[in-house]
Amino acid sequence: MTVTTLRRGPHGDSRGGRTLVLMHGIGGGAETFAPQLDGLSDAFDVVAWNMPGYGGSPLAGEMTFAGLADALEGLLDELGADKADLLGHSIGGMVAQEFVATRPGRVRSLVLSGTTAAFGSKDGSFQEKFVNDRLAPLDAGQTMAELAAVAAERLVGPAADPAAGPAIRAAMAAVPPDAYRAAIKCLASFDRFADMAAIAVPTLLIAGEVDRNAPARTMESMSRRIAGAGYACLPATGHMAPLEQPAAFNALVREFLAGVQA
Repeated sequence: MTVTTLRRGPHGDSRGGRTLVLMHGIGGGAETFAPQLDGLSDAFDVVAWNMPGYGGSPLAGEMTFAGLADALEGLLDELGADKADLLGHSIGGMVAQEFVATRPGRVRSLVLSGTTAAFGSKDGSFQEKFVNDRLAPLDAGQTMAELAAVAAERLVGPAADPAAGPAIRAAMAAVPPDAYRAAIKCLASFDRFADMAAIAVPTLLIAGEVDRNAPARTMESMSRRIAGAGYACLPATGHMAPLEQPAAFNALVREFLAGVQA
């Protein structure tokens, strides 16, 4: 079962329109793209996808990037979309990179938000510490709501829309602990750095100026490795750009997609 939220575009039927798939981060599901569902569905069939384990979708065993790419392909098959424009945020951006590396013929364009091309250090020490640090509060008995109350403060920048903080806390509190654990471990395994130069579809990278999870300098460097990629940095914005700066974020996505041949 694939659980999604869909806003149909001007064609009225996703099989006749242009499909834009939104892929969320670890700290929330499809609901974190509410401003994009509302703001972009006049031109596209906008699909906010819940990864396995999120939004009521089942989590079967270990979460891997290969498995997430399989699940995304299943979603496109369900929608009848031979190709889609993919917008991935954080771990969702990693899924987008995995998908275009393994199924390039099914991707029309990429928008990568607050993400990286590889995670951690070569010897694995950073990854091990990251997983242990992120899961320690749950291991100590904290709830996802308690975790969200602390984490949300670190995710946004000073220019964030006032509605962003409450939306982030609510979304993170709703994430099942098992899905959160699985996603953290999956995130730490990602490495598609060597494949960036092979990305051959139109690509836009959107960074937050004060994002501590996916620093702007890292995303700018990524953009230079992808032929013809565009890059934009939203001032005073943290890790949750789609919620922090919805109007500016949507404008960047709309302008980019308008230049991508349908």
